[in-house]
Amino acid sequence: MKINWGTSIVIAFVLFMSFIFYFIIRVQSDSKYHNELVVEEYYKHDAHYSDEYAKVQNAQDLKEKPLISNTTEGVSILFPNTFNPQKIKGKVSLYRPSAKKMDFERPVQLSGSTLLIPKSEFVGGNWDMTLSWEYEGKSYIMKDKLYIN
Repeated sequence: MKINWGTSIVIAFVLFMSFIFYFIIRVQSDSKYHNELVVEEYYKHDAHYSDEYAKVQNAQDLKEKPLISNTTEGVSILFPNTFNPQKIKGKVSLYRPSAKKMDFERPVQLSGSTLLIPKSEFVGGNWDMTLSWEYEGKSYIMKDKLYIN
């Protein structure tokens, strides 16, 4: 049986589409490929963006900002001396871009003017950190990217 060029093109398209559908189904059904959203209820989160932007702007307007550093003991957040540590209320949210199950939050509980999150709470790799706090009725947010060894 002789196949003309038109039939060959149709067969090539069908084989190519079958190849693509195979990989789509494989990725969607295999548990090692996680398809997660960064934020649950994305639209509700996005509706409060202007509030968040104002808090980020408040943090940028500070003359002395909290210092975030990656030390051998863990992640250290040092608040400036202009802040009274007893009046600071807030939380530190740590997001792992590659695995939502590793995300966690810690309240801001200072030892002096320093907050230390031990290295044992982290898995090595990239982390997105959001430090949100309130001081004397004004809210602040700082965001940073960390790499933990």
